[in-house]
Amino acid sequence: MASILRADPPRPPDFQADDDRLFVRAAGRAMQVLSAFHQANGPLSLSEIARRGQINRSAAQRLIHTLLRLGYVRRSADDRGYLPGIRLLDHTLDVLRLDPVIQQATPVLLELRKTIPERVDFSLYDETRLIYALRMQSKRETFYASLVGHSVPSYCTAGGRAVLSTLPKEEARAILARSSLDKYTSQTETDPDAILSLVDQAGRDGFAVIVNEFAQGEIAIGVAVTDRDGLPLGAIHVAGSLSEWTREDFVRQAAPVAIEAAGAISGSL
Repeated sequence: MASILRADPPRPPDFQADDDRLFVRAAGRAMQVLSAFHQANGPLSLSEIARRGQINRSAAQRLIHTLLRLGYVRRSADDRGYLPGIRLLDHTLDVLRLDPVIQQATPVLLELRKTIPERVDFSLYDETRLIYALRMQSKRETFYASLVGHSVPSYCTAGGRAVLSTLPKEEARAILARSSLDKYTSQTETDPDAILSLVDQAGRDGFAVIVNEFAQGEIAIGVAVTDRDGLPLGAIHVAGSLSEWTREDFVRQAAPVAIEAAGAISGSL
């Protein structure tokens, strides 16, 4: 089974062979170093950072030293490896407070959470995945699942399928082709044609619903948030436990309020 800690981001272009004269390769390599921590379970050694960042050890050493001096990387408590530095949180705050979509979504999600006492989220669209920008957890949530920046794949989540339903079918198919169609549970749908059929259904209904596909025992509703041209920006998720809801009751209660909330965000942009 795949991990639900973080979905893989879209693969960046190979700037090593890029002829873009304005591109600063040293800056690109610094971001590769920081990206080495994406799937880490603890501190990383210099060799691990070099391997994960796909750069040589000498370059990794210089970059780590620079980032350490600037506060974007720190030594672990046992001094055996490196961790992301707290100054990265300054940039996270900048994204959250300056993004106009998040600004409009925040009060809407607060009202939605009052309407239905389950986990409600707003996530931003990033092609093969959605990245959570606002998370209002329920009593059942684990620690890591409540963190902003947690990301989930588009193909097997309610918000992801809702977002894919706003795209031309060939574009949605191309995104699936770039996705790692892993099984998160035994019920995760991984057949591209079957997924596209479910995406089509989401387009007709105005929302997507998944049951036991991403997290066992969970049902979720997803509704896309789009700009004025109908292009996807993100999605609202509402998730509940199958120990407390039937599919029919959850859809009846959650879908209308999620659709209304998504419409309010889209209409305000």
